[in-house]
Amino acid sequence: MGDGAFGIDSKTTSHIAQDLVDAVKAGAKICAVVGGGNIFRGVSLSTHSMSKSAADHIGMLATVMNGIALAAAIKELGVDARVMSAIAMLPICETFSRDKAMHHINKGRIVVFVGGIGNPYFTTDTTAVLRAAEMECDAVIKATQVDGVYSADPKKDKNAVRYETLTYQKVLEENLKVMDATAIALARDAKIPLIVCKINEAGGIKAVLTGDAKFSVVTDV
Repeated sequence: MGDGAFGIDSKTTSHIAQDLVDAVKAGAKICAVVGGGNIFRGVSLSTHSMSKSAADHIGMLATVMNGIALAAAIKELGVDARVMSAIAMLPICETFSRDKAMHHINKGRIVVFVGGIGNPYFTTDTTAVLRAAEMECDAVIKATQVDGVYSADPKKDKNAVRYETLTYQKVLEENLKVMDATAIALARDAKIPLIVCKINEAGGIKAVLTGDAKFSVVTDV
């Protein structure tokens, strides 16, 4: 949503697309999981009287809109992209299938996963780790507004300490807000490293892959 209160900001979308394209051109195979908070915030006042399940379904549909916008921006940069949804909506995008997703990845395409896992009560974080496990990814990159995991919110606490590495257990025990507990536990069980980095600087994702950026790594060691 960029600097806006909600919605899709074209400059932000293009910036993220460029980062993903640069990573692919550097030799990486990329799957992207997108959330829907930027759109959901715009309708959140209307969801207070709804059930959690209904509100989550609105959020899942918001991720589809974001995914379509991101895939379009990626294609404009000369790299093919496919949107795959956990919720079937064939006139708009493909339904998620691991085999089809692997096929697209092996063809050099960026796969954008939307629709969460298709069920309410599960976050985008959990979706990202689940898809990473299914796709046999080497790591999950959690792109945020800060350059890693801190002992406290660095925007509020000047004494907050950034961790270079830390364990899943530490994240859970200290409630460090890297991801929700379900996602952390799933990453731990699947032995998938979590890389937390900053997204709002150009070239951030490629810099993480080449080791030229600041980031934190969550592992089991």
